[in-house]
Amino acid sequence: MQRHLISAADLTRDDAVLILDTAEEMARVADRPIKKLPTLRGRTVVNLFFEDSTRTRISFEAAEKRLSADVINFTAKGSSVSKGESLKDTAQTLEAMGVDAVVIRHGASGAPYRLATSGWIDAAVINAGDGTHQHPTQALLDAFTMRRRLVGRDAGLGQDLAGKRITLVGDILHSRVARSNVDLLHTLGAEVTLVAPPTLLPVGIGSWPCEISYDLDSTLSKSDAVMLLRVQRERMNAAFFPTEREYSRRYGLDGDRMAKMPEHAIVMHPGPMVRGMEITAEVADSERCTAIEQVTNGVSIRMAVLYLLLGGNEPAVTHTRPPVSHHHPSNERSAHTISADEEK
Repeated sequence: MQRHLISAADLTRDDAVLILDTAEEMARVADRPIKKLPTLRGRTVVNLFFEDSTRTRISFEAAEKRLSADVINFTAKGSSVSKGESLKDTAQTLEAMGVDAVVIRHGASGAPYRLATSGWIDAAVINAGDGTHQHPTQALLDAFTMRRRLVGRDAGLGQDLAGKRITLVGDILHSRVARSNVDLLHTLGAEVTLVAPPTLLPVGIGSWPCEISYDLDSTLSKSDAVMLLRVQRERMNAAFFPTEREYSRRYGLDGDRMAKMPEHAIVMHPGPMVRGMEITAEVADSERCTAIEQVTNGVSIRMAVLYLLLGGNEPAVTHTRPPVSHHHPSNERSAHTISADEEK
C-alpha cells in the first residue's frame, strides 16, 4: 500500500492484517463514552459521491468525525457535476481548497485510479466503490467480521484467515464486493467458493483465485461463512434469470438451508438486504447473521484506513511494524496501541 487505497488486490497480507489489527484498536474507542480521537485534527477529508449511497457514505463520515477530521460531503446530484463538470475540474477545485484525502464513489470502473494517478490532486484517494470493479473497505470490514467471529476478537490479533472456507452467493457479475472479497480473502489465506447462476458469472472468472459452483446446497456443509450478495437490478439491463421466485428457490438462503451449515458458521450480507429474495427474514434476524455487526465494523475499518493513510501528528503506536503509508515519512508507526496523548 502506498498512499492510496484503490483496490483490495493492492494489499499484501501484512498490510491487510495491520489494517484489521488497527481497526480492532479503533473499535475500542467506540466503547468509550466519548468516541473521539484527535488524530486527524486539522485535516480535511472530502466524501465525493457520484453514486447514491447511504450506508457507505455515513460510515465514512462517522469514521472521519471520530478521528476529528474536517468533513466535506459532495454529492453529484444538485452539484456542478449535474451541470456537466468533469471529474478533472471537480478534482482541481478540491485541490484548490487544500483537501488532504478524497473518498470517492463513482459509477465508472477505474475513476478512483484515474483520480489517484492523474496528478490533478495531491491527496490520498480512497475508493468507496467504482462501478462493478472494487470496493476495498467493504472487503476489509467483511474480513474483520469473519476474523472476529471465526478466530476471536483477541485471539485474532496478528492472524489471517488461513484455512477458512468462505462461500459468496449471488450476482457475482455486477458485484464489486465479490471482486474485492475474492482478492482480499485469497491474500488472507481463505478458500473462496463463488455460487451463482452461469448468467451471473463474469467472463474470465476461471482465472480468479477461487472455486466455482452452480449448486448452493452442496457448498453449505463445508462453509465457515456464507455471504449473500444483493441482485443488483440497477446494473442489469437484460434478463439474467427467469423469475425472482426461481432465483430465490435456487440461490436464496432460508432456515432449512441455514440448518445445513456447520454450527459455528455465520451468514453475511453487505446490505442493503432484499428480504425474501436472497435471504429470508428468519435468516436475516437470526443470531448467525452478521449484517448489523458489519455496519458497526465498517466504521472501525474506515477509521483504521484513514488513520494509516493520513496518520495524525500524535504517535499512536508502541511497536515498529513497517507503516502502510509512505505519505508522511515522519509518522512511521502503526496503530497497535493508542498512546497516552490520545487517551486524554
